[in-house]
Amino acid sequence: MSDTIEAGAVQLAAIALAPLLPGTIQTLKARLQGRRGPSPFQPYRSLRRLWGKSAVEPEGTGVMYRLAPPVVAAGLLVALAIVPVGGQSGDFGLGNDALVLVGMLALARFAATTATWDTGNGFALMGAARDLMLAVFGEALLVLSIALAALAAQSTDLLAMSDAAAGGAIWGEPAHWCGAIAFALVILVETGRQPIDNPDTHLELTMIHEGPLLEYAGRDLAYLQWSAAARHWVILVLGAELFMPHWGSFSMRLGLLAAGLAVLCGSLAIAETAQAKMRILQAPALLGLGCAIALVGVGSFVAGVGT
Repeated sequence: MSDTIEAGAVQLAAIALAPLLPGTIQTLKARLQGRRGPSPFQPYRSLRRLWGKSAVEPEGTGVMYRLAPPVVAAGLLVALAIVPVGGQSGDFGLGNDALVLVGMLALARFAATTATWDTGNGFALMGAARDLMLAVFGEALLVLSIALAALAAQSTDLLAMSDAAAGGAIWGEPAHWCGAIAFALVILVETGRQPIDNPDTHLELTMIHEGPLLEYAGRDLAYLQWSAAARHWVILVLGAELFMPHWGSFSMRLGLLAAGLAVLCGSLAIAETAQAKMRILQAPALLGLGCAIALVGVGSFVAGVGT
């Protein structure tokens, strides 16, 4: 079986594997805090329970409320097909352009946010507004960190970017380190983890990423919760492919990717245990610092530092 077919099979398997990442983070975090915590498979149980329930349609909602869950899920499905695994990607006819991936993530956020205006729920609107505020900085940081990886590859193709980041030579480049630091903040924003957001909170006054989901139930909520798990997969795999060590054949790089995902899940669990959620108005300053670090990386690449 060729590497392309195997990579495509892994990308398709990601549809089922994605919920395992947030489940693993929650389990590791509980163990670090001295609790037994939920099983890593708890997200699957939640999705099965929600899928067996009927959806609801609040009075006064329109087409945007009904379309948001499948649009969000479709955007993440495309993102799963775009992000390579082990430096390879299946032949799905979608390409592997990094800018298309950013667009798919933005489309999913836009669809979920638009639905909150359709429902008119005050707490949902509050969460969506906070999410959009963070997205202004988070998406800029995502583009800058991806740009640093693209500069090394001279291309926005994710396969070329993954190959350019392979081996040990790239680790002598200051631009690569700046990109890795910036992308670490992207992971916190895009996955809704502490200190940016608290994934465990259910208090309407403080939630961010959970806010737009308040009016959904049943299968619609299952779509959205799966999409949140798929976003974890996309962002963590992207970070491992572009900024973590990998080399060798496809099989070796696939094994290193699995190890990288385990390290990233453990790191998120440690970060959430050691760091409390910061005030919402402090988050843009942190993300602005990440943008500054990324720009330093761009400057070092242009100046030829480390080459």
